[in-house]
Amino acid sequence: MDTQHDQDSTKQLWSLIEGMRFAMVTTHARSDHLHARPMTMQNKNFDDGKLWFFMSRTGDTVGELPSSPNVGVAFVDPGDDKYVSLSAVARVVDDRSKVRELWSKMNDAWFKGGADDPDLALVEVSVVHGHYWDVKESKLTQLFLMAEAAVTDERPHIGESGEIRV
Repeated sequence: MDTQHDQDSTKQLWSLIEGMRFAMVTTHARSDHLHARPMTMQNKNFDDGKLWFFMSRTGDTVGELPSSPNVGVAFVDPGDDKYVSLSAVARVVDDRSKVRELWSKMNDAWFKGGADDPDLALVEVSVVHGHYWDVKESKLTQLFLMAEAAVTDERPHIGESGEIRV
């Protein structure tokens, strides 16, 4: 397992999650448990090491961030066998120009007032650490390697796994 600490790690992380629009964002709920919710990532790039989400200002997720800003963000693409788990710090940002930059017509489904909807909160998620699994072998090869490992009592070596610090 590799741990990366340089600018290349940001590029590699983006290459893993770029096509994955939906993530599970996990917060520490007020009732003292973890709560994961599906959210749509708004990023067009990842140059600044931040993920951007639109959330309801009156929703529980936004309400939990001031007292517990540490969040988890998980991206999954089972079709491509890519899995990314991120540790991050989230905060609500009041930046209408950034909202307009990220806005797409699809967001009208959630925020009827458009980019100026008073319930719209822009949430900046600064990634601190990530762990990824990227399996490039075909499903058939994966099955073969697992069967071989079962016979030899050795762990199968499938795909690439590593850590990223942003």
